[in-house]
Amino acid sequence: MSSGRKTRRTLARGGTGAARRLNEALGGWEGVRITPMFGRWGYFVGERLFACFPLREKERDLWVRLSAGDQARALGDPRVRPHRRFAKRGWIELDVDGPPDLPRALRWLRRAWAQAGRPGGADES
Repeated sequence: MSSGRKTRRTLARGGTGAARRLNEALGGWEGVRITPMFGRWGYFVGERLFACFPLREKERDLWVRLSAGDQARALGDPRVRPHRRFAKRGWIELDVDGPPDLPRALRWLRRAWAQAGRPGGADES
């Protein structure tokens, strides 16, 4: 099976593995739109991207955009790291390897979602 066919099937199912669980959880949150983009699931509130997760099941790095205060708190956890390119814009990375990692990921995602939903809550740069 070609990788294109596999990706289309993944998209049709709404993700696989951890991505599917994240998509199911975030899909129930008010105002969240989930869109595949550039090999990742993009999580939006309106036009604001607040997180993204890989489409491929082998990749596990969740990217989350937080306020400066929340980013500092998140980086106190040794399992969370600054995003390799966008740390100065409030982005962090954390790995979601399986169900035990979901509560931690959802906690930071909920903060990012709340921040993105506020008027002027996340700058567009």
